[in-house]
Amino acid sequence: MKISIITVCYNSSKTIEKTIVSVANQTYKDLEFIIVDGDSKDNTIEIVKKHESVISNWISEQDNGLYDAMNKGISMATGDLIGILNSDDTFNSATVIEEIFAFHQENNIDASVGNIIQHKEDGSIVRLYSSKNWSPEKLSIGFMPPHPSIFFKKELFSKFGYYDLNFKIGADYELITRFFLKNNICWKFSGITTTAMLVGGLSSSGASSYKLITKEIQKALQMNRITFSPFKIKMRFFWKIIGFLKK
Repeated sequence: MKISIITVCYNSSKTIEKTIVSVANQTYKDLEFIIVDGDSKDNTIEIVKKHESVISNWISEQDNGLYDAMNKGISMATGDLIGILNSDDTFNSATVIEEIFAFHQENNIDASVGNIIQHKEDGSIVRLYSSKNWSPEKLSIGFMPPHPSIFFKKELFSKFGYYDLNFKIGADYELITRFFLKNNICWKFSGITTTAMLVGGLSSSGASSYKLITKEIQKALQMNRITFSPFKIKMRFFWKIIGFLKK
């Protein structure tokens, strides 16, 4: 089973090398690594070229944002499974892809969802973001599994479509809603902590971002004809706190 890892980047010279090395260190060898760069102006491409021996394919050209770049990477991929690794993130261990392979071999599923670790620049862990108690129905109240922990069969994108470029920061939410809830794909919680994610991503950076993603979550659910409560989605932060206190 070939597994394709896609990393999209733009001016990522401070972090991209750690990302590349974490892929190069994977023990699983039937691995395709694709980098899609948005025409970086720093020395990102020099770093990519330095590691070309472990990169299966890469391009550097202008794009229409993060999700356009992801779509390009998916189109380039030739693997059976697709995973996304952000350009400021790393795999949590050298055996992550080997574990993903074994899990998909043991289970006849379209996708697996797992866990990620969120950490600060100094390496201190902020949170274990787990999918253990997640179910697709929770999308209707504003909860999604950690995107980097999901590994999809590539054929799903041909069947159900790619990331919708009409979203600024919520295209991953819409795609997960479309795959898991609208089309009821077969999935399973892997329990694998796939990724160490640097805190401060595109959809986790302040009040204005919270307002935008709230709006885009509702848009994603409306597009896919999912019944939802706007109030519950707006208040999802408080449900998270309540859930944490119960634990």
